[in-house]
Amino acid sequence: MNANGNPKTSADLSVGDELELDVTNVAHGGIFVARHEGRVVFVSDAIPGERVLARVTEARKKSFVRASVVRVLEASPHRRDHVWASADVSRDPAHRVGGAEFGHIDLAEQRRLLGEVITDSLKRMAGIDLVVPVEPAPGDDERNGLGWRTRMSLHANDRGQVGPYAARSHDIIRVKDYPLAHPEVETLALGIKANSTAAKAFDVVAPSASPPFVVISEDSKRPRKGHSRIRERVGEREFELAKTGFWQVHREAPAVLTAAVQSAIDENLFEPSAMNLDLYGGVGLLAAAVLDRFEQGTDETGRNIQVSMTTVESDPVATECAANNLKKSAGALAETARVDRYLGFLERTATAESAERMRKATVILDPPRSGAGGQVCESLLNLAPAQLIYVACDPVAFARDAKTLTEGGYVISGIRAFDLFPHTHHVEIVASLVRADLVE
Repeated sequence: MNANGNPKTSADLSVGDELELDVTNVAHGGIFVARHEGRVVFVSDAIPGERVLARVTEARKKSFVRASVVRVLEASPHRRDHVWASADVSRDPAHRVGGAEFGHIDLAEQRRLLGEVITDSLKRMAGIDLVVPVEPAPGDDERNGLGWRTRMSLHANDRGQVGPYAARSHDIIRVKDYPLAHPEVETLALGIKANSTAAKAFDVVAPSASPPFVVISEDSKRPRKGHSRIRERVGEREFELAKTGFWQVHREAPAVLTAAVQSAIDENLFEPSAMNLDLYGGVGLLAAAVLDRFEQGTDETGRNIQVSMTTVESDPVATECAANNLKKSAGALAETARVDRYLGFLERTATAESAERMRKATVILDPPRSGAGGQVCESLLNLAPAQLIYVACDPVAFARDAKTLTEGGYVISGIRAFDLFPHTHHVEIVASLVRADLVE
């Protein structure tokens, strides 16, 4: 309503206004779509098919506004009590904790919605029609998608309050539990006290093969760095990494992705002596997956199979760890380099022999959330490896890169998706892309 008691039009909406909305579909980023007099409203804490009362939280754009549900008028059959009471719709939107934006939806519907986002992104951005079911990680259904986070960041303000951020803000919310966290992480997190005004950030970590710990920082905006090492176990392998280094957050994710990458590779196209690459390789998890699958048995001469595999990573500490983690494989190398520059170097220095080894190669790429990007994709098209295994954590970024790669001569031969972040909008994709001239 406006100051005269008349209904507000779309044009004069402002922060704090409340609207009755019919929610139609899900959008990327954990939000949902409704319309008010033709203007798009991105709504948090809703479910498609619901009618809700929502409060406008942002109205800076002419094309859309943002809002949060304050009351559910007609509930979806998929609505559940939120798994984290601190994020429940009964709380004021400003006081809802972030990080569990799908926690009010049953798990099966969460996965259906994630699949819808993937399908829509591929269709809209790449013109690719694919239906991609989202698979759960082992044990998640039995645990209702709880207790999976082995890493969590908390923050402290000048008043000594410690907790996670509120949804879509940097306000700290004090909470009584962390239901998504692994029990070891939750125990440590609940015991943190800001006993010094200098402490601004806390990284809580529970590795699978090292004791749990907390890293304290005086700057909440800068990444915490450290060179001391921890260990993670995946199957029969152990991986060394820096205490503050990157590792998959879900306890089961490394094993899930290892198996998915192994099965995604077309063994008929895999050439052990080719210039096989693991781009954005971190500490060598996915390179190890390839080595473990193909360094088995003997070749036609009776010698043990040796796989050539180079992992490329810009973080020198991670590269050092990768070299240690892969040292039992004589054909494995770990290079410290930016991926775009490394591929550019391969292009510039290619010989007839190296170019042929590259055309027979299998390339694994697991880029950051922003995707590989145009330059890397163009280099891959120029180098033309036989197959690409693309591991993605953002459907839109993946769809953008898939458009470049498929228009440049690759065919998506397989794609799977995994719910490795239950009760959030994040999803992991593993796709196989084969050079078109090799497709039968």
